[in-house]
Amino acid sequence: MAKGSAQPADSPPLELSEDVRSSPPPSELPHRRRKRLKVEMSAHIDSEPSIPLDASSRLSSLSTTLPPSSLRRLLTTCLSLSKPRLSFLIVLTTATAYSLYPVPAVLLPSTTTSPSLSTLTLAFLTTGTAFCCASANALNMLLEPQHDAKMSRTRNRPLVRGLIGKKGALVFAGISGVLGVGGLWFGVNPTVAFLGGLNIVLYAGVYTPMKRISVINTWVGAIVGGIPPLMGWAAAAGQSATGSGDWKELLLGEGNYGGWLLAGLLFAWQFPHFNALSWPIREEYKNAGYRMLVWVHPRMNGRVAFRYSLLLFPICVGLWWVGVTDQGFLVTSSVVNAWVVREAWKFWRREGQKGSARGLFWASVWHLPVVMVLAMAHKRGLWEGIWKRVMGEEPGEGVWLEEDDVLTEETPQGSLVRPTMSSVA
Repeated sequence: MAKGSAQPADSPPLELSEDVRSSPPPSELPHRRRKRLKVEMSAHIDSEPSIPLDASSRLSSLSTTLPPSSLRRLLTTCLSLSKPRLSFLIVLTTATAYSLYPVPAVLLPSTTTSPSLSTLTLAFLTTGTAFCCASANALNMLLEPQHDAKMSRTRNRPLVRGLIGKKGALVFAGISGVLGVGGLWFGVNPTVAFLGGLNIVLYAGVYTPMKRISVINTWVGAIVGGIPPLMGWAAAAGQSATGSGDWKELLLGEGNYGGWLLAGLLFAWQFPHFNALSWPIREEYKNAGYRMLVWVHPRMNGRVAFRYSLLLFPICVGLWWVGVTDQGFLVTSSVVNAWVVREAWKFWRREGQKGSARGLFWASVWHLPVVMVLAMAHKRGLWEGIWKRVMGEEPGEGVWLEEDDVLTEETPQGSLVRPTMSSVA
């Protein structure tokens, strides 16, 4: 995505008006003319829409071109209700947290035929999360079509356009919620299912109505965004649990700091992203009755975006500190974090003007998937294992256990030596 991609593809090239291109007065000095043209160009650019329509609006437009009673139109409308772009991003963060969970050494494929992190569990996790997202998003649209109609980014959504009735949207949300929570319960574990159901309630039952009450809604929405990484982490932790596998062990047990750090990363990321997104349509939020920081406290809007962008640095350092990633992640993540902080600083100092809102928005759009991929590429032990395989050395080769690190168990076949949990920590 380039910064200019927000401009519609069929719009004409950006041109200055005739009075801007006209010759300057004879008394105007060349450097003043250049400054004047720069200011007028900046004002013209800032007047252009910098945030694209959401995927739901685009899919609604596609649905109107299909036969009214066709199955394809129904499926496209349901996909529009689910906000597919947002849902994909949430599923990505959930799967990333699942893949970043450090697998205990005694459960690695080199030591057992049943590795702890199964592909089937990942399939249930991503599918169930996607259904939970669809349910929450459909309920969100169901509760505010009259307000969506007042905003340019949302007035094309399916309920506003009449492509589906409220009853149909409610049925879709209910079925999606049952499939999502049920799939997580039976295919993953009850803790993850509870978190999925909790997110539906928080997003549709707390965040959505709070948007018209208090600016605190942004913080509630950030909590909703931070829960999916916890779901992915708890799903992986459940695969290798040594105790009862209850929520305390999966979320509060020793070694689960990584899951909370990933949740914190998503929480902090929400502010530079949403505060920049909301700036170009701040008047629309105001007219629609949504109490957003961007118009209630405009100056604070930029400060909050900048402050939370700074938190991205210590969170990424924390992922290395607790052993989730290697040292290389400190360098690569810092480059991407610095980009977001730089754009957030300009957004704050320029108060959203001179293209700073657009710059921060696109920086945040790229930041999250890039950091997620970098974290997976720098997962601790990943490159060491690859190097050993390339060199023909077994991953467990060269590891010696002290006498205190083993347990000896007498069996009918003879003595069986097992490593203790401390030796593989």
